[in-house]
Amino acid sequence: MLHCAVLDDYQRAARGFADWESLAGRVDVRFHHDRLGSEDAVVAAIGDCEIVVAMRERTPFPRTLLARLPKLKLLVTTGMRNAAIDLKATRELGILVCGTGSFGPGTAELTWALILGFARRIALENASLRAGGPWQSTVGMDIQGKTLGVLGLGKLGSQVAAIGRAFGMRVLAWSQNLTREACTAAGVEHAGTLDRLLSESDILTIHQILSKRTRGMLGDAQLRCMKPTALLVNTARGPIVDEAALIAALRERRIAGAALDVFDVEPLPADHTLRRLDNVLATPHLGYVSEASYKAYFGDAVADIVAWMDGRPERVLTL
Repeated sequence: MLHCAVLDDYQRAARGFADWESLAGRVDVRFHHDRLGSEDAVVAAIGDCEIVVAMRERTPFPRTLLARLPKLKLLVTTGMRNAAIDLKATRELGILVCGTGSFGPGTAELTWALILGFARRIALENASLRAGGPWQSTVGMDIQGKTLGVLGLGKLGSQVAAIGRAFGMRVLAWSQNLTREACTAAGVEHAGTLDRLLSESDILTIHQILSKRTRGMLGDAQLRCMKPTALLVNTARGPIVDEAALIAALRERRIAGAALDVFDVEPLPADHTLRRLDNVLATPHLGYVSEASYKAYFGDAVADIVAWMDGRPERVLTL
C-alpha cells in the first residue's frame, strides 16, 4: 500500500472535488488541513509518503526538504507551475513532479470583484448596513472613462483588459517584453514605459509571474509615480510589490488604496499591518479558489497518481 498526503487543505475541500475512493486498495490518502510550517514539521508529517499532493505554493519544497524525504517518488502540484518546488533537485533525487489543469478565468473575475468592491466601498457599506450604521456613508469611484493600467498582458491580463474595455475604460498595458502589436491585437494602448503606465493609471492591476526580474519591481520610486487617487490591485504574487514601500504609500495616502489577494507571507499573520489599514481591501488568496479550479486540481491529481502507478505519467513538469 502506498501512502499519499494532500497538503494545506485549509478549507477541508479537497476530498469533495475528486474521486479519491478510486485509489482505495492501492493508496492510503490522508488530508492535512493546517499549515505544517517548518521543514521538521513537514518531514514528521509526510516522511512515510511515496506520494504528495501540494496545493499551489503553500508548502515550499526546496532541496533541503526534498533530501529529507527519501520515500517520496511522486510530487503532484495543482496547476502547471510551482515556483516553490526545486525542480532541479527533484530531478536529481529521482522524484517525478506532475501538474494539473486549472480554470483560468477565476483570477480575472476576482480582480474585477476587488476593483468594483473597492471603487464602491462594498465591504465598508455592507458592514455599516449590518451594524445599523449610516445609510450611505461613502461616495463611490466611477469606472467608466477612467484609465486601467495592466502590468502584464498575458492570458489573465488580457481577460482583465477586455472587461475594462467593456466598462468603457481606456486601457494601457506594459511589461518588459510586451510588443505594440500584441497591444493592438488586444485592443489596448501600449504605455511605452513603466513610468507612464504608473503615472497615467487610475487603477493599476498586476498580472506578472513572480521571477527574479519581477520581484520587488514596484518599490518606493515606482509607487511615487502613481496618482494620489489611484488604486493598486495585486492578484498575482505579493513580492512583486515591495511590501514596506506599499504600506508606507498607503499610510501616507500617496495612493488612494490597494486591493490585494496575495501577500509576501501566506497565510497573512493575524497582527499584520495590511489587515488594519482602512484603505486596503484584502482577500485570502482567492483567485484560484473556485469550484471549477478545484475540480480540475484535485480531479487531475487523482488522475496523475493513477497514471504514475500504471507506468504512464501525465502532465510531467520539467525545468
